[in-house]
Amino acid sequence: MLSLWMSVVATSAVASPAPGAAVPRVPAGRAQPEAPNVVLVASDSFDGRLTFHPGSQVVKLPFINFMKAHGATFLNAYTNSPICCPSRAAMWSGLFIHLTQSWNNFKGLEPNYTTWMDVMEKHGYRTQKFGKLDYTSGHHSVSNRVEAWTRDVAFALRQEGRPVVSLIPRKTEVRVMKGDWVNTDRAVHWLRKEAANETQPFALYLGLNLPHPYPSPSSGENFGASTFRTSLYWLERVSETTIKIPKWSPLSEMHPVDYYSSYTKNCTGEFTKEEIKKIRAFYYAMCAETDAMLGEIISALRQSDLLRNTIVIFTSDHGELAMEHRQFYKMSMYEASAHVPLLMMGPGIKTNLQVSNVVSLVDIYPTMLDIAGISPPQNLSGYSLLPLSSETFQNETKFKHQHPPWILSEFHGCNVNASTYMLRTNQWKYIAYSDGVSVLPQLFDLSLDPDELTNVAAEFPDITCSLDQRLRSIVNYPKVSAAVRQYNKEQFISWRQSLGQNYSNVIANLRWHQDWLKEPRKYERAINQWLKNPH
Repeated sequence: MLSLWMSVVATSAVASPAPGAAVPRVPAGRAQPEAPNVVLVASDSFDGRLTFHPGSQVVKLPFINFMKAHGATFLNAYTNSPICCPSRAAMWSGLFIHLTQSWNNFKGLEPNYTTWMDVMEKHGYRTQKFGKLDYTSGHHSVSNRVEAWTRDVAFALRQEGRPVVSLIPRKTEVRVMKGDWVNTDRAVHWLRKEAANETQPFALYLGLNLPHPYPSPSSGENFGASTFRTSLYWLERVSETTIKIPKWSPLSEMHPVDYYSSYTKNCTGEFTKEEIKKIRAFYYAMCAETDAMLGEIISALRQSDLLRNTIVIFTSDHGELAMEHRQFYKMSMYEASAHVPLLMMGPGIKTNLQVSNVVSLVDIYPTMLDIAGISPPQNLSGYSLLPLSSETFQNETKFKHQHPPWILSEFHGCNVNASTYMLRTNQWKYIAYSDGVSVLPQLFDLSLDPDELTNVAAEFPDITCSLDQRLRSIVNYPKVSAAVRQYNKEQFISWRQSLGQNYSNVIANLRWHQDWLKEPRKYERAINQWLKNPH
């Protein structure tokens, strides 16, 4: 691995584009041979704060650092929904999730939805996908679906195994996440054997599962993904002395939605500092393994003489709380969950550039088309990132299609008992819930409170009101919340009817079975009451 990295660094002067070099503009129609190639590597659950200081000090990520030195790093990039399928639906469609109604991991885009890759293929790009996609409807476990549909029911059931770590005690064990390495190898082979011989530009996508936690030891859909697994090889790349133990609010002082999330994720019990530190260390080690897969792609591009004419983008669908705010997983608007990595390098991209503007994953769609010189649809929620990352494009589109000074993120899935909406601006993060009345909002001043420990909504009512008005001008969130509640009921009723007499047995043995089986009749009554309640 080290020799591979050294070979890339040694040839970086040849491989990297000249600062400010222009990306060829391609008119609508067939892509020209000189148009740039594009490679998008999308990980799962990668905390974006690890790509810049001070988060970057905790784990060695040499290939992310290579991209930083030879391209642009977006310091404030966010998911449009902190959960897999809806987030990826936003990335592939360029639309906010309330517009595509991608409500949860079961409800994403339709299989025939026209994505940015479809458009690029239509305009002459050779396209290829490997690995995790997860942006269409109909996937994920029954447990995951039912937990999302029943989040308004008057009960709280632990849906996850307690988060644990699992160590492979061998320094020689490099390929821990076997499936991801298989897909990385397939992508590398495609670059070397097929892309290298292409006369037309290509667009390649590689989707990784890492650093998402692994399924619990007792695998199956009745159990959560709560195991942080790595080997000594990767753990040695983590600086234990810089691992931060997050501060937690007392359970009695937690926001009610946060408490529900922590409880259903089985995180309200006692954790020692050593346990928390281990979970975080293992997570960072999993990020190091992810970085190595990115490195394989970069190295294959260089060795095939493709790097000089290829724009490489690295991002993630969402982050990972890793025990911040007494939670793991995502499903939260806190920084660890919602902040994603976003790096770009290649022809036309400025080098060693840090972009502080707030951006989000819906910006991927128009960016891809902009790279190819294809006119984007008029209805997109996102904006091209090229004006922020390329000197040439900044001059070309100075007052045109500017990215607004805010981003929107929404969440309507499991482990959170109210639809959630986040408006992020330069200084403030405003989080509204449900109808805007029944659940108190949150406001964080990220310039003074980067750990988001102090809700100042009541302290700054004018700012809270102003941000809420701006949020409502973007999305009628009380109306969207009502639509999600109705969808949840309809889906649950349809699922229950499909089971017939097996319903009681099936629902009792989903992921929440340990709690459910203590008082099954009580929980069935709560569901029946919820279904009768018109509101």
